[in-house]
Amino acid sequence: MVSTQNTLKNARRKFSTGLFGLAMVLVLLAGCGSQALAANTDVGGRIVIYTSMYEDIIEMLEPVMRRVFPNVDVEFFYGGTGALQAKVAAEVDTGALGCDMFMVADPSYAMELQEANMLHRYLSPEAANLGFDYDPDGYWYPVRISNMVLGYNPDRYSKDEIPNSMYDFAFDSGVQGAISKSNPLTSGTALAAIVALYDKYGIEYYQALGNQAVMIESGSVALTKLETGECKVIMVLEESILKKREEDGSRLEVIYPTDGTIVVPSPIMTVNDEWSANKNTAAAEAITDWFLSTEGQSYIVAGWMHSVRSDAAQAPYDAIPTADIRANHMPVDWVRAYQQREDFRTKFLESVQR
Repeated sequence: MVSTQNTLKNARRKFSTGLFGLAMVLVLLAGCGSQALAANTDVGGRIVIYTSMYEDIIEMLEPVMRRVFPNVDVEFFYGGTGALQAKVAAEVDTGALGCDMFMVADPSYAMELQEANMLHRYLSPEAANLGFDYDPDGYWYPVRISNMVLGYNPDRYSKDEIPNSMYDFAFDSGVQGAISKSNPLTSGTALAAIVALYDKYGIEYYQALGNQAVMIESGSVALTKLETGECKVIMVLEESILKKREEDGSRLEVIYPTDGTIVVPSPIMTVNDEWSANKNTAAAEAITDWFLSTEGQSYIVAGWMHSVRSDAAQAPYDAIPTADIRANHMPVDWVRAYQQREDFRTKFLESVQR
C-alpha cells in the first residue's frame, strides 16, 4: 500500500550563531581533536546550495561554514531529490537556476546535469584522497556516503525471526504487512535501492514487495512504526538509525543485509556560469575543497554518514567500518538509474500499488 502524502519540506535557512549551533560546533570540534577551524578569507560573495541532506545536518553545518567562510553568504535550500529535480526542471524553463551548487542524493542526477552542460568543471586537489568514484573530468565528486540497510527493534522482535537480507525483506511471508520503505519518486537513495534490487532480483522483487503489502513512507514514520511494533523490519538509511541511537538512546538496530548493503555516494557539484544564480565559481570551488578535506569530512561523519576519503580513520557512531560495508555491497548501475529513472519508478509503483 502506498501513502500518497507528500512529506517533503522546503526551507531556506540563513546561517545562525544560536547557542544550539555553537554548542554543536564545540562538541564536534572536541570529537575531532582541538584543531581550530581555519578561516578562508580569500573568497566572498553569495552561494546558494540545493541539497537533499537532512535539515538537522544543515543546521549543524551552517555555523561551521560561517566560521570557515566568513566572507561568503552561504544559503542552503533543502528538499528531497524528487522535489529538487522538479524545481530545477521549472527553473530551466526560465533560463537560469536559483542555485550555484548541488549536494544531492546520488550520482545519477549529477550525470543528468553534466549531460545537459550545466556543470562547472573543477579538478579538486582533494580528488587524490577519495576512496570512491568521481567524475574524472571534475564535474562532480562524492561528498558523503549513505547506506541503505534494514532496521529492526530488538525489544519487539528477535533478529533471527526477521529478514536479514534484502531478498527476504520482499519474500519472507512472516513479515507480510509489517514492512516499510521510502518512496523512489521523492527520494534519490530510495531510487538507487530499487535500481540495485531490480538488477539483482528482477521485476519479481517489486511484485513480491506488493504481495508483502509494503508501506511506502518517510523514514521518520517507518522508525516510529519500528518502535511501536507495527513494523517488524524496514528498509532505511543507516544514518537514520545511527542518529536515533546517539541522540535519543534508541535501541533500534541496523541490519547490514547479508546479500549486500546498497552504498550511495552522494555528489557535490558546481553549476556553471551560464546557469548559476550568482556566478561565483571561486567560492564554490573553495567550498568543494573544504567538504572533501579531512576537516570537512569530519562533520559528515559526525552527521552519521560515512566519509568519502580513503584515509578516513572513523566510521559514524555505532556503524561498522566503511571498508566492511564496501566488501559486501550491492552495486548500483548509475547510468541506468539516470537514463531509465521513470521506467524504474513506474514499474515499482505498478507492482506495489494494488
